[in-house]
Amino acid sequence: MQTIDFWFDPISPYAWLAFDALPDALEGLSVQVRYRPVLLAGLLSRWGQKGPAEVPPKRDWTYRDVMWCAHRQGLRLDLPQRHPFNPLPLLRLLLAASPPGGTPSRHAVEQVFRHVWEGGLDPLDAERLEALQSAVKPVRDPSDPAVKAELRESTEQSIAHGVFGVPSVVVSGKCFWGASALDAVSACLRGDLWFDGPQWAEAARPRAATWR
Repeated sequence: MQTIDFWFDPISPYAWLAFDALPDALEGLSVQVRYRPVLLAGLLSRWGQKGPAEVPPKRDWTYRDVMWCAHRQGLRLDLPQRHPFNPLPLLRLLLAASPPGGTPSRHAVEQVFRHVWEGGLDPLDAERLEALQSAVKPVRDPSDPAVKAELRESTEQSIAHGVFGVPSVVVSGKCFWGASALDAVSACLRGDLWFDGPQWAEAARPRAATWR
């Protein structure tokens, strides 16, 4: 059985789309998925990027695109009352749902995604967060400094694997970014030789550029 890492932040609607579509991409394969919470803001800061919501035309397109993708996928996706928001309480809850060094179950991750992306409500509403914590049943205190440190370490680990955005799936050291990359993930896991041949490395070879 092969193990792959699904790096995500529930703040991303594309992560919700990819999470929903992942089982179909892996159908017929013997694969264990480790769900790895990561702070998207930390990735953006590390790589010097802006989030989609910080660029108004990109923000508008992102919301339209994810709503269309969800419609086509048959997935419920309601834009929350406020977005972006601070996802730290949700990320720490997910890490606290497993023992130190572990990863949350798919069920726990799904509960958090639905909390954000179904109903169009405020993800940080105190009563809703309390209800979510009761449903997830963390085995550790999400406010424990060790849990907070674990999230920082998870973000650093993702960067070390070349992760620059979410969702990202890492397969045998290869990083696949975006919900649209699941076809490539599936092909790689099924042994498509393109991913082990010279094409994979050649495609990313540095090239001269001219900016005018």
